[in-house]
Amino acid sequence: MTRRWSIAAQLFALQVVVVTLLVGGGLAGAVALARDDARDAAVETVVAVAETVARSPSTAEALASVDPAGRLQPFAESTRLATHTDFVVVMSPDRTRYSHPNPDLIGKRFTGAIEPALAGGRVVQVFTGSLGESVRAVVPVRAENGAGDGAIVGLVSVGITTEEINRRLSRQAPALALATAAALVLAAGGAWLLSRRLRRQTHGLGPAEMTRMYEYHDAVLHAVREGLVVVDRDGRMTLANDEGRRLLGLRDDAGTDRPVADLDLPAAVGELLVSGRPAEDEVVVAGERVLVANQRVTRFDGRRLGTVLTLRDHTDLRMLAGELDSVRGLTDALRAQAHEAANRLHTVLTLVELGRTDEAVGLATAELALAQQLTDQVVGAVTEPALAALLLGKSAQAAERGVELVVDDGARLDGEPVPSRDLLTVVGNLVDNALEAVAGTEPPRRVTVHVSADDDEVVVRVGDSGPGLPAEQVAEAFRRGWSTKQQGRGLGLALVGQVVRRYGGRYDVGTAPVGGALVTVRLPRRT
Repeated sequence: MTRRWSIAAQLFALQVVVVTLLVGGGLAGAVALARDDARDAAVETVVAVAETVARSPSTAEALASVDPAGRLQPFAESTRLATHTDFVVVMSPDRTRYSHPNPDLIGKRFTGAIEPALAGGRVVQVFTGSLGESVRAVVPVRAENGAGDGAIVGLVSVGITTEEINRRLSRQAPALALATAAALVLAAGGAWLLSRRLRRQTHGLGPAEMTRMYEYHDAVLHAVREGLVVVDRDGRMTLANDEGRRLLGLRDDAGTDRPVADLDLPAAVGELLVSGRPAEDEVVVAGERVLVANQRVTRFDGRRLGTVLTLRDHTDLRMLAGELDSVRGLTDALRAQAHEAANRLHTVLTLVELGRTDEAVGLATAELALAQQLTDQVVGAVTEPALAALLLGKSAQAAERGVELVVDDGARLDGEPVPSRDLLTVVGNLVDNALEAVAGTEPPRRVTVHVSADDDEVVVRVGDSGPGLPAEQVAEAFRRGWSTKQQGRGLGLALVGQVVRRYGGRYDVGTAPVGGALVTVRLPRRT
C-alpha cells in the first residue's frame, strides 16, 4: 500500500531540505571567507615581520660584516620562532641566502621574484619554493644613513606555507561545525514545530485528500437545498451556502468572516446565532418567509468550534397548514353544530309526538332565524366569497368555544381590493389571536370584526375582551410572533406583520371598548 504523506510531513521534509541546503551553502561561504581571511592575515603577518627585520639596524650591520651568515642565521631563526612564520630569509641583492630554516640551503640562490624589492618596493606573492607553496613577502634592506633612504644592501623574505595556513583554518573548523550543527538543529526544530501545528490544523490530511474534501465540500454546499450557516466560537459567520444567503437575504459579498451582530439578519435568526443555543425545529420569521431552524454546537476533541444552523423554508407549507387548520376547525365546528342540531331536532320531534306542536314550531323557527340572521349579516357586509366563508367558519368556531363573534355593523367590503390570500391571512390570524386571547377568561367572551375599504386603503379591525397586548411587546409580536398560550410564542401576528410590510401598510394596537386588545391594520389598495 502506498504510504500517505500529509501536508505537514511534506512541508517538514521540504523545510529540512531547504534549510540543509541553505546551511550547507552558508558553511561553504563561511569556509571560503575564513580561508580568505586567513590568507589576508598571513599576508599582513609576513609583510610586517619582513619590514621589521629589514629595518632592524643589526640586519644592515650583519650584511656589511665579514660573516653575514654567522650573524644573521641565529637572528632570523629566533625571529621566525617568535612570529610563528615558516621562514625568514635574509639575502644579498644577488639572491645569495644568509639565513634559512634549512641550513643546507644557506649560500644557495633564492628563488622567486625580487625585482620590485630591488627597485625599492616590495613583493607579495604565492610561490612554490624549497618549503612548498607559501605566501611570502620580500622587502629591501637599506644601509643606515639616518635618513632611511640609503642604498639597498640586501633583501628580507618572510613566508608562511599554505599548509600552515590550512592548519590554522582547520583549527577553526570545530567552531564552524558547532555553529552549523546548532543552526541545523534550530532550523529543524522550528520546522518540526511548524509542521506539528500544521498537522493539528489539517488533521494529518494529505494534499489529495484536502483537494478532494474541498471539491466535495463546495459541491455539497451548492447542491444542498437547506440553508446552512456556520458561526465560529468568536461569533463570526465563516460560511453560508447559496440557499442560506437566499433565505436570509444576504448579498453574495456579505457575511463571511464578519461578526453576526454586524450583519443585517432577521431579528429571530440573529438572536439565535448570537446566543449560540441549541435549537430543534424552531419556527422563525425571516422577512416574508417562515423558516424552520435547527442549530447545533460543533465540537472537536472536546473543543467548542462554534455552531451550525440549518434553515428550511416552510412558508408555503405553513400557509397551507394554516388553511388546513381553518378547514379542520370549521369541520369540527360543523360537526359540533350537526350534533347540536340533531339534539334540537330530537327535541322538536319529541314535542310533536307529545302533541305540543306550537312549541315545536317555535323552537325550530327560532333556531333557523338565528342561523339565517348570522349568514345574512356576514354575506350582506362582505361580498368577497372567501372572506365571507372565513367569517362564517370563525363564527362557528367561536360558538363552539363559547365566544360571541360579532361582525361590526359598519363593516362593508365589496369586490377584492387586495388579493384574497393576503386578506384571509390578516383577518384569519387576527381572529385566531383574539379567540386565543379570550379563551379561559370570564364570560361574556366577545370578539368583534370590522372589515371595510375605501378608495385608498383596506381597514381590518379586530377587538376582543381578553387581557390585551402589553405595549412593550407590540413591535416584537408583529416581528417575531407572540401568543397568549402557555408557551408564549406564535406566528399569527408575525404573519400579519409580513403582509403589512409587503404592502407598505401600518398597524396599531389599542384598547377595545370591551376591555381587551383592539388591533387595526391598514393596507393600501393594490393598483
